[in-house]
Amino acid sequence: MKLNPYLNFNGNAKEVFQFYQSVLGGELLIQKMSDSPGTENLSEEEREMMMHISLPIGDGQFLMASDCLQSQGHILSFGNNNYISVSPDSRDEASRIFSGLSEGGVVEMPLEDMFWGDYFGSFTDKFGVSWMINFNSKL
Repeated sequence: MKLNPYLNFNGNAKEVFQFYQSVLGGELLIQKMSDSPGTENLSEEEREMMMHISLPIGDGQFLMASDCLQSQGHILSFGNNNYISVSPDSRDEASRIFSGLSEGGVVEMPLEDMFWGDYFGSFTDKFGVSWMINFNSKL
């Protein structure tokens, strides 16, 4: 089984994923709303929004997203009920990812050695997405 986090945004999914790509690497797969049939009634701005965007983040896993179309009744509500949890292969990689993705965001828990033995930290990035970075040297 693979777990692929899926996020929704209000028209800035491409910007968000270009930022994630700058830190995590990988090649973006982009499908605009205009690539889908039946979008001729959308505004030009909505036609340029992301129907689907994905970034490979591991062994057959992807971080994926779409933009919400308010004209179609899609309402986005941000909340603290979702985190993307990343488990890098090294302590250095954990530090690099934490530093890069938390830039401009709000650190909830600084990246440090935790009582349970892992190197862990959490934050909300500048786009309102919550992240956990967790390196376990025993795995």
